[in-house]
Amino acid sequence: MRLFTYYPNPSNKEETCVGIFKDASEKEWIEFSEVETLLETISSPLLMKRAKEIQGQTNLLWQSSKGIAFAPVIPKPEKIVCMGLNYADHAKEGGHARPDYPSFFMRVPSSLLGHEQPMIVPPVSDKLDYEAELAFVIGKRCHRLTKENALEAIAGYSIFNDGSMRDYQRKTTQWTIGKNFDQTGGFGPCLVTPDELPEAAHGLRIQSRLNGKIMQDSNTDHFLWGVVETLVLISEVMTLEPGDVVITGTPAGVGYARTPPVFMQPGDIVEIEIDGIGILKNPIAKELNK
Repeated sequence: MRLFTYYPNPSNKEETCVGIFKDASEKEWIEFSEVETLLETISSPLLMKRAKEIQGQTNLLWQSSKGIAFAPVIPKPEKIVCMGLNYADHAKEGGHARPDYPSFFMRVPSSLLGHEQPMIVPPVSDKLDYEAELAFVIGKRCHRLTKENALEAIAGYSIFNDGSMRDYQRKTTQWTIGKNFDQTGGFGPCLVTPDELPEAAHGLRIQSRLNGKIMQDSNTDHFLWGVVETLVLISEVMTLEPGDVVITGTPAGVGYARTPPVFMQPGDIVEIEIDGIGILKNPIAKELNK
């Protein structure tokens, strides 16, 4: 099942609705009118069951997906936990040794944007870099998960572009400041439930493309810490709640590590594709006067 969040009125980003894609082609959809938010949906096994029943019906008035104003899959997560250096090749290209423990940092909700929404280059920096990443969303409250029960906590998987202002990221030893500019974290287009993917999202090709050119091309089998181990590590520290988002790190090929460096510019188009999940696409734009 594929669920997504959208803005019924694109000029009002406070109001969202939930949609259900008919199938993996994501060409047709219908509103899940029984709820107002995707968080409400994934928090309730009964609502998830009802959404599945709707998705299985063929006699409904399915709409074309063209023109949807996508919101981030979860627009305002309580927690967005990000991993760094989860691929050995990316750690190496950044001058880091293979770590003994993941690098964790947090994002804030104001940094998120939906599929096909513009990623913003702020006036204070022109070093916006792309990072193709697998995301997963928590579906139930959990703490101190084990390898045996960790996957029970996942409501579904999505795609994330961990847009990073590289100069600001390197102003301090902590990465957070460069990872939280407004509208730099692409998140979407939808939430894919675990039953549509290999267990723990193993073996999924992950790729980024900038203006059609392949920049990153890897596989989730190359994780240093897989989905299960990541959940165990995070949940031994903090309680995870429904709607919390975990971002699992990026492979080699990012822009700052290239010679010469490649940063995204207004007018560019960036795409992140993950097997079985889809394509997250965002144009790059200048920040307008606020």
